[in-house]
Amino acid sequence: MRRAGSALRTATVAVVALTACAVGPLTQAAQAAPSAGPACGVLAQGASAVAQSAIQAACGQIGVWYTWAGGHGPQPGATYGQVDPSDPERSAHDPERLGFDCSGLVRYAYAKATGQDILSGSANTQYHTSHASARFTADQGTGPLLPGDLLVWGGENSIHHIAIYLGAGKMVEAQQSDTRIMVSDVRLNGEYHGAVRIDGGPAQGGDFSTWSTGVWTHTQPSTTSPRVHQFAGPTSVRIGCQKHAQPVTAEGTTNDAWSYLPDYEAWITNIYIKGPAWLPGVPTCP
Repeated sequence: MRRAGSALRTATVAVVALTACAVGPLTQAAQAAPSAGPACGVLAQGASAVAQSAIQAACGQIGVWYTWAGGHGPQPGATYGQVDPSDPERSAHDPERLGFDCSGLVRYAYAKATGQDILSGSANTQYHTSHASARFTADQGTGPLLPGDLLVWGGENSIHHIAIYLGAGKMVEAQQSDTRIMVSDVRLNGEYHGAVRIDGGPAQGGDFSTWSTGVWTHTQPSTTSPRVHQFAGPTSVRIGCQKHAQPVTAEGTTNDAWSYLPDYEAWITNIYIKGPAWLPGVPTCP
């Protein structure tokens, strides 16, 4: 048995904020006031009870200020924001305003719906959550989506904006500084990456967590293979299988076990997964 995280360091709100909610250049229409369309709510059939509750919680925040890094306190809920270093003029009043950034709103909505803080972290972390039951690509559009699905913008491992789908081509979002939480038309532009459906129950495939900071995953179970994604801090992950491969020595421990993370399509040494050296209940990779 090895130690499972005695050196774990807690990620700060500032770390979360660095990757939170950058919608990028918007058209003049997208910068306008909230959509004049339907009121915020479940606008299509098929949503789970958890998804409907999450929408209700998010819609209850319509009109609340967007604040950069807002909603990332010790518990889900609105917090005072910070000045966004990339847009200091627009975000100058965020430290005076109680509100949410995009991922802070999503975190709050699903915490209210499930009674658990299952979606803490940045938009990128939320997209790669182990609580996913389905994923959708950009080229699928909104056709297969159900209310409560999370829409994301950015790259596979650099998601920078997230919103909650309502149905009928609408979403509720905390868009950017100097705006309020609003209902918007879904933006299927070049930045749109896809969507993820959230399962409010235990994480699919087992609920494990990484530990330590700055931990990289790799394309193969080897530290010499290309890097894929870096975990800034402890992160809940879904593990598909594990295998014996390259021995790795880190944090005073040597282990040849590696785990495959299907949500990242990447491998991580078991040294950085909380638990024993060989994880219980996880199948061996073929």
